[in-house]
Amino acid sequence: MTENLSPTERALVERAMAAPMLDQVLAWAAINSGSDNLAGLAMMARELAEAFAALPGTVELLDPMPATRIDAAGQELALAHGRNLLVTVRPQAPVQLLLTGHMDTVFSAEHSFQSCQWLEPGVLGGPGVADMKGGLAVMLAALSAFEQMPGKERLGYQVVINSDEEVGSPGSAPLLARAAAGKLAAFTYEPAALPDGTLAGARPGSGNFSFIVKGRSAHAGRNPQEGRNAVLATADLALRLSALARPGLLVNCAKIEGGGPNNVVPDHAVLRVNIRPTTPEDQRVAEEALERLMREVAQAHDLHLHRHGGFGRPPKPIDTAGQHLLELVRSCGRLLGQEIGWRDTGGVCDGNNIAACGVPVVDTMGVRGGAIHSAQEYLIADSLGERAALSALILHHLATEVAGDPQKPVAFGWL
Repeated sequence: MTENLSPTERALVERAMAAPMLDQVLAWAAINSGSDNLAGLAMMARELAEAFAALPGTVELLDPMPATRIDAAGQELALAHGRNLLVTVRPQAPVQLLLTGHMDTVFSAEHSFQSCQWLEPGVLGGPGVADMKGGLAVMLAALSAFEQMPGKERLGYQVVINSDEEVGSPGSAPLLARAAAGKLAAFTYEPAALPDGTLAGARPGSGNFSFIVKGRSAHAGRNPQEGRNAVLATADLALRLSALARPGLLVNCAKIEGGGPNNVVPDHAVLRVNIRPTTPEDQRVAEEALERLMREVAQAHDLHLHRHGGFGRPPKPIDTAGQHLLELVRSCGRLLGQEIGWRDTGGVCDGNNIAACGVPVVDTMGVRGGAIHSAQEYLIADSLGERAALSALILHHLATEVAGDPQKPVAFGWL
């Protein structure tokens, strides 16, 4: 695997692969850090702060920005999220990178999936082992190995590990945007798009919306004409929104809440909707359509509508800079004997937010595995070393080739 590497590169990848990543994954997966488990997230944040303190620079745990949600009654309630980890190393170096990950999982403290077990030799099942505690271990191993190499002073970076990625990053999106500013490129440690190591290319955007419909109650038998049926208007809105769907724009009307006794015209309802635009233009069209349809339904049913939410994940097309970054990852993979490709995917992640800041990002630098978001989630253990070696080699190339040649970022289309 290392015959194509220089002695310096060989020493780098060997250090990265020798890191105690599997032990870290087992320890971190034993901590329940579901997005709503604030105690577990606090414990996980402390563990990660201690682990990443091995890097030079500053380590901070930052409070999330305020966020809200809409309950079934249409009331806006505060959302609580955990603190987010920010590591800053050599902020004055000529080349600046961003590396990101998340500490939360989709498994609540009450979920039955709480422990790891070996499913077969080399395949570890467990909550968050692939998504993405394995990725966090890979990131730390690569950075730790890179910090022992000559030339590291030419490259600085920030690490953001947030606590709310699995719920759309509402409390950490501003931190991600601040950290992305001025960065040459970014890497996010979501698991590979496929178990063979395929990366994610373009991603659609994603918007989550709650439409609050306020009508007027009346007796269903004596004076129904005086009522304004919120459930009926909500169903009308759902049908109109669903009709927006086309290639490039997916609309999922997921849930209607509201109503009451059969003899009362219902005066409130809430519609939950997810919309996924492929391009920024698709998103613009969707936003304009939402406003228009809300006006039409409010007028047709003589009631009031309010929208909560937005496109928290902008679309992530692959531009020239993004293509060059993917090619760099592939070329480094080939030096390691890893054949790496990529494909477009329907999922979203923090890579969407980073790309929207104008920073090219490869957002599936984490482990190989599969069945994420289910009790069958698994990690292919050998991929810990593979992916740590890959990231370490990429960091080395960026520090030696790009930082050493002021025109290289221009040639790569990054500046």
